[in-house]
Amino acid sequence: MDLLSNKWIVYLALCLFIAGISCNSVENKIYVKLNYTVPCVRLLNSTHQIGCQSSLSGDVGVLHVLESEENLDFVLRSGHNPPYMVIMESSLFTRPVMMKLKNGSSRVAGVAVVEPSANPPGGFSPHTRCPNENTGVYSENYGPGLAHCNTTKWNPFGNGLSYEEFDFPIFSMKDDNDTQLIRQCYMDHNRPVNGSDPQYPLCAMQLSSHMSAVTNTPTCMRRNSISFSMNMVCDPLSDYNIWAPSKPLNVSQNGHKANESVIIVSARLDSRSFFSEIGPGAESAASGLVTLLAAAHALRNATQDAQLDRTILYTFFHGETFDYIGSSKMVYDMEKNQFPIDLDNVHSVLEIGQVGLHSSSNLWLHTDPVSMRNSSVQEEVKNLITNLKSAAAGLNVSVKEPGVTQPLPPSSFQRFLRARPFPGVVIEDYNSSFSNKYFQSMFDNADSLNVLYPPNLTPEEQLNHVTDTAKSLAEVATMVARVLFLQAGGEKTQINSINADELMVSRMLYSFLISSNNSWTQEIISLKDIVHLNNNTVNFYISVEQQASLPTILVKYLLANLTGTAINVTQENCKKESEDNKETKHLYTYFWVQGAAPPNSTERDGFCVRSTVQWSRAISPAFALENYTTSEYSTWTESRWKEIKGRIFLVASHDLEMLTLGVGIGVLLSSLLLTYIMSSKADILFSSGREPTSATY
Repeated sequence: MDLLSNKWIVYLALCLFIAGISCNSVENKIYVKLNYTVPCVRLLNSTHQIGCQSSLSGDVGVLHVLESEENLDFVLRSGHNPPYMVIMESSLFTRPVMMKLKNGSSRVAGVAVVEPSANPPGGFSPHTRCPNENTGVYSENYGPGLAHCNTTKWNPFGNGLSYEEFDFPIFSMKDDNDTQLIRQCYMDHNRPVNGSDPQYPLCAMQLSSHMSAVTNTPTCMRRNSISFSMNMVCDPLSDYNIWAPSKPLNVSQNGHKANESVIIVSARLDSRSFFSEIGPGAESAASGLVTLLAAAHALRNATQDAQLDRTILYTFFHGETFDYIGSSKMVYDMEKNQFPIDLDNVHSVLEIGQVGLHSSSNLWLHTDPVSMRNSSVQEEVKNLITNLKSAAAGLNVSVKEPGVTQPLPPSSFQRFLRARPFPGVVIEDYNSSFSNKYFQSMFDNADSLNVLYPPNLTPEEQLNHVTDTAKSLAEVATMVARVLFLQAGGEKTQINSINADELMVSRMLYSFLISSNNSWTQEIISLKDIVHLNNNTVNFYISVEQQASLPTILVKYLLANLTGTAINVTQENCKKESEDNKETKHLYTYFWVQGAAPPNSTERDGFCVRSTVQWSRAISPAFALENYTTSEYSTWTESRWKEIKGRIFLVASHDLEMLTLGVGIGVLLSSLLLTYIMSSKADILFSSGREPTSATY
């Protein structure tokens, strides 16, 4: 290759490099990327799909800020520049508005909902009025008159939006600089003036959230299994259940434990909202699990000092929002002898539900009227209720019983009753319908639970400030701890010494509802897991991660630190205890946690925690059985996607776009013609004109 050719290759490479830089520069000048966007994603079960998605390349529409429900006519009928990308305040994010947009989807490219700074006073719940109605205990074969919420609608604010399917993208946006930019772009270019149509160029938005899975879970799982398919299209919703017995159980031997009687006390680990990455779950999840953690902490010394007849199993179920994934899996494992105990070992069940909003200090003790027809079950339930009333004595909590014919509310306990009759009580802060006006929504947050702090406190001061809600939940936790002590065989004379720690409750509420990344959580977590902590509210959505979610990680370490013991060994020996000690490795787990940093030092004083905390997979048995059409178990999956993004830009009129295209084609054809002419006449145009060297004179 000659020198001239090498130079042309270098020049060509340089031109391509400059062109690439220029393209990026041009893209940045044309588009403004939106930094904080959270999509509604597609979920599937055995029969259908729900949620939202965009087209493969994203959906584009002219921006329109919806100012009122009456303004919908412009989007659905009178506007001259469809399709529209509708921007709305959360007050307009209602079922009537969204269903009108859904029915007029040919003129709707997508929706962006601006997160509010305050919760709607009238309440909002995108869940159904009868949560998990098809996978609870009540059916045509068990209490048929109680099935499908025939006697009570547990979630009166439920509008069912989370279970609708939308064929356009719906995003949530923070009310920040991006939102202000969008509003300004709309005001400058799109807002009609004096009733006249706006002039081009118009402000437009593109939202991309194309989902790979379609139709239902059987379809997407079949596509996953095709051997020549390189890309999975959906994943089962899954995470981990966290549990810890009050005294060590040999976890290496599954099945029945002789002479072992177990009281299961449970809370749920998950929540959700319409948008997958916003699941604050303050009342629906955090209030119950914080109460159970505080009760377990209050019982640590009492259960170690007293010789109790029964073992208490502290249990946190994941995925209960989606047809009881976690509890179904544990019951299934117990039935199949794949768990350290079986159903014969279970004495009774106590579940802590939504307990953060108990008005007038009332808590309600819900029981199952069908299983109560069994005399032995009825006797044990009455004994449990008597113990609950004894445990509440002297506390700022009163307990009441609903009507004897009222069914159980949505609860994990229902999955145990599907297996066999068990004595059990579900503690809630409501009688016949949720006190929570924001069930399974983005508004089920710290404000809805009245977790409030005085102004001008630093984050560290907020962490250590005992809120009124923390004091209230500490009272509930004290009652729960005392009744568990009585149920396990403890003496009634000793229960007054069992009390939950208000500061501990307040710190847990702060960690789940305000910021998980704080000085306290950093002390009780291992170095490898500290990367999961962040400065935001914890998202309680179960998701499909192959590793544990942040709520699972936090509960695991909290339960270990609150019920376990710090042992005086080095970090290396802590690991050896976990792996090599044949006597204890099947009874205990060992965590090396960071510990506190002494004053004026960056080195932390880490320590080893020994506890009985264990975790097991929370995934529906339907996926182990490969029965994706079952109605017995949850079949929920989440679609995969490749790109989630949003951006705004100015769009020219259709006529100008056609003119630009025509001019471009004309220039291209002219260039091709000119190139052809020059090529055909090259010998004339580019001859050197020099005399031949052999010329003679």
